[in-house]
Amino acid sequence: MSEPRLDESVLMSLKEVMEDEYPLLLETFLCDSQERIRLLQQAIANEDAPAVRNAAHSFKGSCSNMGAALLAGFCKQLEEAGRTAQLAQAPALLSAIEAEFAAVRELMQAPH
Repeated sequence: MSEPRLDESVLMSLKEVMEDEYPLLLETFLCDSQERIRLLQQAIANEDAPAVRNAAHSFKGSCSNMGAALLAGFCKQLEEAGRTAQLAQAPALLSAIEAEFAAVRELMQAPH
């Protein structure tokens, strides 16, 4: 894999800035991400391209902020699919997002 799942420099910066609040930030991101995935699943099931675009866009931003670049990249692709109303690839992208999030969650919850 050419790109790391998590940008450790982003996480270290967040830890420095957030200090004691960092675990809460992490927990909030993980819980929020599960809800965003649920919204994506629902939007794709309903073939609602604008909802796919909006949910993917907001998820992309939070992933970027947390240093999850690969996950953000998948969200960007799904956002574009929603923007252009080309949802044929949406289920495959959602599967990639779900798998990548599972890996990111495991890394974020691992003791450092």
